[in-house]
Amino acid sequence: MRIFQNNGLSRGFRVHRRQSPYQSFAAGRAQFLETRFTASHILLPVFANSPDAFYTNGDDERLQMQWAKENGLRTKNLEQILLAQIEQHRTEVFYNLDPIRYGSEFVAKLPGCVRKSIGWRAAPSGSADLTKYDLIVCNFPSILDSWRQKGCRVAYFFPAHDPVMDAYAAARTDELDLIFIGGFSRHHVKRSQALRAAASTPGIRARFYLEDSRLTRLANFLPPVPALRSYRHPDEIREIRADPLYGLDAYAAIAKSRIVFNGAVDMAGEDRGNMRCFEATGCGAVLLTDAGRYPEGFVDGETMLEYSSPEQIPELINRLMRDETLARSIAQAGCAMVRERYSKQLQWTKFQDLI
Repeated sequence: MRIFQNNGLSRGFRVHRRQSPYQSFAAGRAQFLETRFTASHILLPVFANSPDAFYTNGDDERLQMQWAKENGLRTKNLEQILLAQIEQHRTEVFYNLDPIRYGSEFVAKLPGCVRKSIGWRAAPSGSADLTKYDLIVCNFPSILDSWRQKGCRVAYFFPAHDPVMDAYAAARTDELDLIFIGGFSRHHVKRSQALRAAASTPGIRARFYLEDSRLTRLANFLPPVPALRSYRHPDEIREIRADPLYGLDAYAAIAKSRIVFNGAVDMAGEDRGNMRCFEATGCGAVLLTDAGRYPEGFVDGETMLEYSSPEQIPELINRLMRDETLARSIAQAGCAMVRERYSKQLQWTKFQDLI
């Protein structure tokens, strides 16, 4: 199976990644893959350097222009470059992690060698048209239902344990009691309430690595402005805020904290299972997360710990701080579970079954 996997870079990752100069497309791609950004979603043949697998970030202008230069393609149009890569690779299966940028209009332009087109989309997306894809996948059943109602064929698929996490899980230290890694904006209403409760827990060493929205960054940079009040970090969060982390930097931070705090964004409904769940457990921390419908194996009190309201959060944090045996048991069980149930090999096997 000749598979092509396309990805997109988040705004925060673009700003904070550290790039070294590279002189070839292969070197630039290798440099990116070494960061392990979104590694839970990247398929096994890519990391195994299979000759049948091609990977790129279709919105990375520097990387894509390097490929165009090497292949004599005189265009700055990123869509045209992506189509040329697919055609040259003789792709049979196109798996796209950035289907909003490359939707149905793009799929209609795919060369004839492509037999299946699959898009990962784990969020409601307004009027976006993905109906030309042969399959839309993610691990949120309610979101799959919304795509089905729009006329898409859908299937359940899941992130995987990144084997690189094992080294971090084996070398854990508890320099911090609790961390959070994720986005923050005024639209994250429930998450913001939960973060404030966690940050207000007395006597804990905590740090929140926040990817702020543009207006949130502006509101916290300027002196207090009434029009931007709702965008500012609450005082208790501002005191422990740090810049966002991705990939290996996130793994390292998780491995230095006893507890990883998690909270779904409001649009997820009751479904749970964002990438942080797999990273926290995979790196051997206790996952403290909001109640909801989780993927198989994520069990409250066994492989993670759930809170159902902000008021519960300080109590649960203190419980984990007092009872080291309980915290260690949950962390170890979660790590073993995600490594066994969500391995890269099982993810790849499931992907082939979908095809």
